[in-house]
Amino acid sequence: MAMRQTPLTCSGHTRPVVDLAFSGVTPYGYFLISACKDGKPMLRQGDTGDWVGTFLGHKGAVWGATLNTDATKAATAAADFTAKVWDAVSGDEVLSLAHKHIVKSVNFTQDSNCLLTGGNDKLLRIYDLSNPEAAPQEISGHTAAIKKALWCNNDTQILSAADDKTIRLWDRDSLQEVRTLTFDLSVSSMEYVADGEIVVITYGKTIAFYNALSLELIKTVEAPAPINSASLHPDKDFLVAGGEDFKLYKFDYSTKEELESYKGHFGPVHCVRFSPDGELYASGSEDGTLRLWQTAVGKTYGLWKCVLPEDLGVENTDQVYTPPEIKA
Repeated sequence: MAMRQTPLTCSGHTRPVVDLAFSGVTPYGYFLISACKDGKPMLRQGDTGDWVGTFLGHKGAVWGATLNTDATKAATAAADFTAKVWDAVSGDEVLSLAHKHIVKSVNFTQDSNCLLTGGNDKLLRIYDLSNPEAAPQEISGHTAAIKKALWCNNDTQILSAADDKTIRLWDRDSLQEVRTLTFDLSVSSMEYVADGEIVVITYGKTIAFYNALSLELIKTVEAPAPINSASLHPDKDFLVAGGEDFKLYKFDYSTKEELESYKGHFGPVHCVRFSPDGELYASGSEDGTLRLWQTAVGKTYGLWKCVLPEDLGVENTDQVYTPPEIKA
């Protein structure tokens, strides 16, 4: 019998899930944060989806969420014109950073000392978290709302994607634009892969891979439907993508071949990300759920358990996969 992908479903949100992010691997495992239009970002154990806590304090939809590498801090971007920094251990709000419009994106530097924000007022802001009273540094240039802003190149540069159909690379010190990519369609998502300096961009049905330093195209992969988000496996073997047809797609990164596709959700998929160890990927959807999917179906990992035929007393030489019964 063929292996059947059985996702773990993480419920709890009451509106569409629009962003998610993993921490790095910590002594306590790794963690997952989700941003939702219900205004209540949630923290979960990354490998099981088990709920850890909810960050309470925003007064509008949360559009962006992130964790620092060791999962001690969280940051969220919201429609209440604020970005907030949280203690991810206690759940307490540490800072609320006022903006002039809806905030869409938050990203920590590797040392967690600075926070980069972007949103509907078209400005990038850099906050020094050790001196939060100081005015942030501001970078202007985009002519429409910023969807995503990420540190890159060891935090010496910034990548930003906006509704003006551009992706721009900025110098951290001079705050000047270094390079610009222009697209025919609005960019729907952007992921930065530090190992190899790769930026993953989606627009329309296209998943594009660029060198993050030169913004030179590496390759593109065409999907069967409009894609809202894509993620590259840490080993760069696979990529996963999700979008408007409710499905999740897995492609071979080298050959671009479609390897698997699943009806992943009961609504469009808004975000998808690989875990830091590459063992699973998480998806968030219009249907209000997060789902965790195995990269290698049938492997014993987290709440998934693989039962071998001899354990069942059957003569079939194929492995029999036992789906998990636990809903995180």
